[in-house]
Amino acid sequence: MTVLLAKTDPIPSWRRPPAVTVAAQPPPGAAVGVPGEALPAAGFRAEPGQALFLGGTPTALYGIGDPAAVTTAALRDAAAAFARAVPGSARLALELPDGIGIAPVKVAQAMVEGVLLARYAYGPLKADPSTPLESLALVTDAAEAAEGVRRGLAYARAGMLARDLANAPPSILTATRFAEIATELGAQTGVAVEVFDEKALLDMGCGGLLGVNAGSAEPPRMVKLRYEPAGADGRLTLVGKGIMYDSGGISLKPADAVHATMKNDMSGAGAILAAMASLRELGCTTAVTGYLMCTDNMPSGTATKLGDVLSIRGGKTVEVTNADAEGRLVMADALVLATEEPCDAIVDIATLTGACMRALGTQIAGVMGNDQPMIDRVLTAAEAVDEPAWPLPLAHRYRKELDSDVADMKNVGGPNAMAIHAALFLEEFVAGKPWAHVDMAGTAQNERASGWLSAGCTGYGARLLLDLTLNFGTPAGTAS
Repeated sequence: MTVLLAKTDPIPSWRRPPAVTVAAQPPPGAAVGVPGEALPAAGFRAEPGQALFLGGTPTALYGIGDPAAVTTAALRDAAAAFARAVPGSARLALELPDGIGIAPVKVAQAMVEGVLLARYAYGPLKADPSTPLESLALVTDAAEAAEGVRRGLAYARAGMLARDLANAPPSILTATRFAEIATELGAQTGVAVEVFDEKALLDMGCGGLLGVNAGSAEPPRMVKLRYEPAGADGRLTLVGKGIMYDSGGISLKPADAVHATMKNDMSGAGAILAAMASLRELGCTTAVTGYLMCTDNMPSGTATKLGDVLSIRGGKTVEVTNADAEGRLVMADALVLATEEPCDAIVDIATLTGACMRALGTQIAGVMGNDQPMIDRVLTAAEAVDEPAWPLPLAHRYRKELDSDVADMKNVGGPNAMAIHAALFLEEFVAGKPWAHVDMAGTAQNERASGWLSAGCTGYGARLLLDLTLNFGTPAGTAS
């Protein structure tokens, strides 16, 4: 439960006194009535992401840095720091800063997200889960903050749902179960859901998804989501990689720490489902279709072998020269399906290449595409929600490295430019439609809690896609 309280309203006795905003200027002690040297001596300089709990009061302080330069990202981090400073508290109160040049609706949204996402924990399998957050009171005199609270709750729920899906063990969240969850959520959130089983996929010629699934004991599923508002102002199609567990197939991954995280290889599909579950709540005016391509990638006597040729939806053939480059195979079928229906643009999202993680690290996703305005929309949404992304070149000079002697193309190129090879492969199936590709391989997993990011699966992409779809009807580069 989240409520708004005016600064003159009494804070209910069952809540802590509200966490107090502290700016770096003037000196932080002046804002809270403590000696000027006390806070710096405690290491508190009122920087974004810093918090200090004054046990005798008891009051928590959170820093926002220079009020003239504060951003919504800094506010989100500040609220997260406060939430982490009092981990055992189920009921919190937080004073919203004012006079900082940011609209109250954006202040409230960012700070609700920061608190809720920072306090997230995946607890279903723990005997002693962490203390859940029961309520949050926001202290402000700005009535318009109520809309920010509404948006912040929806964005945070999307991020937490994506985390839940990605954190779930692969023996629990199979492709079949994922489809069942999507069906249940769709009925609750106004999203139409259609599930395609192995026979339907065979009839449709989805050889990419079926080829990757060939070694698995679990059947594949393609989940099609459709959100259709009245008088839609645009049509956007989202395509997500849903590899429920990626062993690498015949090209088996080494038994290292990365292999142990491969339950998160469905994070793209999870992000789409989580984002679309919030569209009706936030009044999205864009029609959105989602394709979630779900299967394991496992080694067995029936698995696709290196040198095998798969036929993708539409007839293009692909020689498999690396069974661990499977995400692009399942997504190719969906991209072709996306082009067969009216849409203004296509965005795909996937934990696709280790090469992108090597290039951009674990905090920044890569973005490529064939349409600069669409790339700009993705980058604008990424900045708005503080899920960082950076453009990489779709360098067609490398396309010939995907040529095959026995098929239309191979699924991998040479040892270099592998993130670009993957994007060039996907481009072959978009039929010239405006398209952007998000490679989130590095950002899907967080080694340790930091800011509003919890340890484990991050839910990257859910809030980005939600912001993208909500602003799709606005000119590129102007979204909030």
